[in-house]
Amino acid sequence: MSELGSIDNPVKFKDQDYESLLQKCLKSALLFSDTVFAANQSSLGIPADPDPKKAVKWLRPKEITSNAVFVEGTMGTTDICQGQLGNCWLLAALSCLTMHPTLFVRVVPCGQSLSESYAGIFRFRFWQYGEWVEVVVDDRLPVREGRLLFSYSRTTNEFWSALVEKAYAKLIGSYGSLKGGIISEGMEDFTGGIAYSLPVSARPPRMLWRAITAALARSSLISCFIHATSVKDIGIVTSEGLIKGHAYAITDTDKIQKVSEEVFLLRLRNPWGFVEYCGPWSDKCKDWDFLDNAQKAKQLAKADDGDFWIGVEDFCRLFNTVEMCSVNPDSMSGEASDDTATPSWTLSSHQGTWVPMCSAGGSRKYHRSFWKNPQFQMILSEKDVDDNDYGEDEEGEEGDGEEDEDVSLVAPVSKTGKQGEKKKKCTILVELLQKYRRQKDKINFLHIAFHIYKVPSALQEKPGSLDQQFFSNNRAVARSGKYRSIRSVWRKVHLEPGSYAILASTFRPNQQGEFFLRIYTKTGNIQGFQDFPCTNNYSAMVMSKPALPEDQFRVQKWFDEKAGSDDRVNAVQFMNLMNSVLEKDYELPLETCRQLIFGEDTGGRGRLNRAQAEKLLTSLRNLQSIFFQFDEDSSGTMSPFELSLALNAAGVECDSVVEQMLWERFGAGEQYLPFYGFVSCVARLQVLFDLYESETNPEVKDKGINAWLLRLLAV
Repeated sequence: MSELGSIDNPVKFKDQDYESLLQKCLKSALLFSDTVFAANQSSLGIPADPDPKKAVKWLRPKEITSNAVFVEGTMGTTDICQGQLGNCWLLAALSCLTMHPTLFVRVVPCGQSLSESYAGIFRFRFWQYGEWVEVVVDDRLPVREGRLLFSYSRTTNEFWSALVEKAYAKLIGSYGSLKGGIISEGMEDFTGGIAYSLPVSARPPRMLWRAITAALARSSLISCFIHATSVKDIGIVTSEGLIKGHAYAITDTDKIQKVSEEVFLLRLRNPWGFVEYCGPWSDKCKDWDFLDNAQKAKQLAKADDGDFWIGVEDFCRLFNTVEMCSVNPDSMSGEASDDTATPSWTLSSHQGTWVPMCSAGGSRKYHRSFWKNPQFQMILSEKDVDDNDYGEDEEGEEGDGEEDEDVSLVAPVSKTGKQGEKKKKCTILVELLQKYRRQKDKINFLHIAFHIYKVPSALQEKPGSLDQQFFSNNRAVARSGKYRSIRSVWRKVHLEPGSYAILASTFRPNQQGEFFLRIYTKTGNIQGFQDFPCTNNYSAMVMSKPALPEDQFRVQKWFDEKAGSDDRVNAVQFMNLMNSVLEKDYELPLETCRQLIFGEDTGGRGRLNRAQAEKLLTSLRNLQSIFFQFDEDSSGTMSPFELSLALNAAGVECDSVVEQMLWERFGAGEQYLPFYGFVSCVARLQVLFDLYESETNPEVKDKGINAWLLRLLAV
C-alpha cells in the first residue's frame, strides 16, 4: 500500500472511511447523514437571518431539482458560480483546476453519482501541509428561498462544485471560514503545488503571455486580480466591466492573426458566472467579426457566463497580479522549455511549532530570542547550475510587510575564484506555510519569514542548534523577503555547496503557531532537522566547585544543633538550612527540598547526612549564581529563552523539544520561572540522566536519551 498521506492513500479526515460508510448506507437503504459536519448553523459559520422567510434549509440535490446530477456532460469552468459567500479566491482556483483533468480527478475522484450506487455520500481530496486528506460529506446543501445559498453551477441541475465547496468548508471548519483569502491557498490545496505571485508589470505583455501559455501547458493553475486600493474599493465594477479585489481564473491563451498583426489573447473566468469585461475582444466586441463563423463559434460564447477574452496589452494595463501554482519546481519559471525529462528534485518536509516563551523567538530585531526559533539543517553537495545559467534568485512578490532590520540582512555574494571562472551552484526552493489560521469567520495570519545561514565548518560537527552568538555575528545568505501576513512564503535560490541552517520565524516573538516547511533540492543533496542527544555535564560545571569555608561551618553547626540521633536532617530541617543561606526572594519551598533529597542516595530514608547537605548547599549557591547571570532584568524570574542559556551554563544541553517539555512541566503554563522552579528543573534532569545511565534495556537505549527524557518528564 502507498504511504499514508499520499494521493493513493489519503488520510481519512476525522477517521471517516468513505467505502465503509457507503456500504453501510447501501446495506441499510438509508442516506448518509454526516454528524461531524451537521446540517446546522454551526456548519454555516455565519449569523442567522432574523427574517423567518430567509431561514436556511438543508436539502439534497434531488429535493432541489428532480433531474439532479453530479455532473452534466463534462466538468468545466462554467460549472462554478459564486453564491452568497466571499470565497471567489477558492472558486477561481477550482475553475483553474477544471482545465487540468489529471489534477482534477485527484480532488474529485471518479465514479461518483447521484444515481448509481447513490447513498447521499461523496468524497473529495485536498492537500494539507504535506499530505492528502480525504473528506467525506453528505449531500445536504444549504438552500435559501429555493436557491443554493453558496456555490452553484450555471447548469442548474449539476451539483459537483457545490459539494466540493462543502467538503472544503468541512475541512477548514465552516462555510464562514471561507470568507476572504488568497487564490494561492486554494491552488496549493487542490494540487499540493507551490503557489507564487507575479506582478504584471514585471514582464512586457508578450513575454507575460508566453510565460502564462507555457505554465498552462505544464498544468500550472493561474489566476489574476486587480488590486483594491482600499476596503471600500473591493467589489467595485470598473468601466471596463472588471471587479476590483476580485479573483479571476486564467483558463486559456490564444493567438489570432488579424490582417498584418498578431493578437495575443487571454481567456479569463469570473467565478460569479456573470459580469464580464466589455473592452476590446470581449464577447460582444466587433473585433471578432473578421473571423470566419466556425473559428468565431469555437472561441466565442455570447452568453453572459463569466467567461471572456482580453488582449494581453489591455490585460497588463488593467490587472496588477498574476497568481501561479506549479506542481513541481521545474515549472516555476513559466518559460517554454524543450526539457521533458522527469524532474530530479528531492523533497524534505518538516512540521514545526512556534511556542510562546520557548520556540517563538521573533525576528532579528529581538536579538536575545531570535536564535530560539526552529532551525533546520541542510547539506548541499550536488552542483547543478553554472553561475551564468541563472539570473536573480526567484522570489515571490514581497508587497507590504514587516522588515526585521534597517540594515541588509543578506550577506554579499563572495567574489572568489579567478575572473571569468565558472562556479557551480546548488539550486533549492524553500516554502514556509503557517497552518490552521482560519478561525470561524476571520483570517488570523501571522507575519512570517525564513532566513538561510551558511554554517562554517568549525560548527558543523557541534551538536545542537546554532546559538545566540552565531546569529549576532553572521548575516543570512538568503531569506524569503519581508515578513508577510499570508499563508506561505517561498524563495528559490542558488547556493554554493556547504552546510546551511534554515530558521523559520514570526515577526513578533511569543506568537503561538504551527507551520509546515518544505525544501526542494536537486537529487544528491541532503536536508533534515538536526537531532542531537541531550548531554549532561552538570557534575563538572556545577558540583565540582569546592564548598565555601563559611558554608562548611554553617552545615556543621546546623547538624550539631538540629540533626537527629542518626546524624541526619529531614526535609523541613534541610529547607530551613538552605533558606538561611539563600537570599529571601530565592528561598526554596518544601517540595523542592524534598525533590533535592530524593535525588541523593539516602538509603530510602529521605534524610541527608552532613556531606550530602554540604554538597547540595554548594550546588545551590552555584545555581543561584547562574540564575543571577541570566536573569538579566533582575526580575527574580527566568523566561524560557533565559532558561535554555542557564541550563547550558550548568552543563546541561537539551534540544528544543525537550526544553519545551521542561517548560510545560516546571513553568506550569506561566510565562516566567522562579528560582525554585529552575532548581526543580535541574534536579529532575539529573535524576533522569542517572536513571538512563543505569538502564540496561536495549530498546530504551536504542530510542536514546531524548525519547527517555520526553517520556519521563511528562510523569
